[in-house]
Amino acid sequence: MAQSSTADIGKQISARSAMVMDADNGETIFAKMADNPRQPASTIKIITGLIALESLSSGDHIEVSQHAAAMPSSKIFLEPTKDYRADDLINAVLLASANDASVALAEKIAGSEEKFAHLMTLSARMWGAKNTICRTASGLTAVGQQSTARDLANLFRYAMQHDEFARRMREKSIRTSYGKSLRNHNKALWRIDGALGGKTGYTLAARQTYVGQFSRDGQTIVVAIMGSESMWTDLGKLVDYGFKKQKTNQIARAGN
Repeated sequence: MAQSSTADIGKQISARSAMVMDADNGETIFAKMADNPRQPASTIKIITGLIALESLSSGDHIEVSQHAAAMPSSKIFLEPTKDYRADDLINAVLLASANDASVALAEKIAGSEEKFAHLMTLSARMWGAKNTICRTASGLTAVGQQSTARDLANLFRYAMQHDEFARRMREKSIRTSYGKSLRNHNKALWRIDGALGGKTGYTLAARQTYVGQFSRDGQTIVVAIMGSESMWTDLGKLVDYGFKKQKTNQIARAGN
C-alpha cells in the first residue's frame, strides 16, 4: 500500500490546524494551517506549569483567593479557607487541568492573573512561541488570547527538556499531600505507543486541542492539534504518520 501523502493526511484529520515536529531538531514533519492563530484552551497550562516549576519550591504554601476558587471546571475545588502546597497545585494544573489551581499559582507568583498572563506571553516568546498571547492562566476563552499549532509544538518541545516537567507529564495519576487523587487527562499515555507526555484542552471556542511528545525506535516527535472534533483519532493518525515520515526521511538521507 502506498504511503499517505501530506495532502492525504491533512484531509484525514478533523483538526483545523496541526503540527508534527522533530523533537530533536525542531524541523517540520507535517503542518496544516500551523500558523493560524486560535484559542488554545488548556494547552496553555503548559506555560503556567513550567513558570510555576521555575518560580516556586515544592513546599511553598499557596493561599487561594475567592477569584481562584470560583473558576469553572475543570477544577479540584480548592477552598479559600485553606492553603496548599505548590507541588500539589502544579500537578493539578499539568495532570488534572485544574483552572482553580492555575489561577491560585498565578496570583502567588505575579500578584494577579492579569500580571501573570503578561509574564506567560513574555515567557512563551523566549521559549520559541512568537504568535502566542496569553490573557488567562487557565486557557479559558478570552478576547485576544491566541496560540498556533507551531507555537504549541515549540513550547512543548522546550518544556520537555525540563526534567521535572517531563517527569510529571509521564504520571498517569498522582495523590496529593492531602489525599486527593489526580488522574492525568492525557489518555494518549494509555492509548498510543510511545507517549511521553501531553496536555489536552477543550472549550466551545477552541474545540479540542492537544500537544504532546512521543518516542519510537529512537525517534522523538511533538504533535500539536487545534480545532479538532475527534482529537484522539486525529492524534493517532498524526503520530503514526510522523514516525513513518521520519523513517522515510532517514532512509532517504542514508541513501544520499
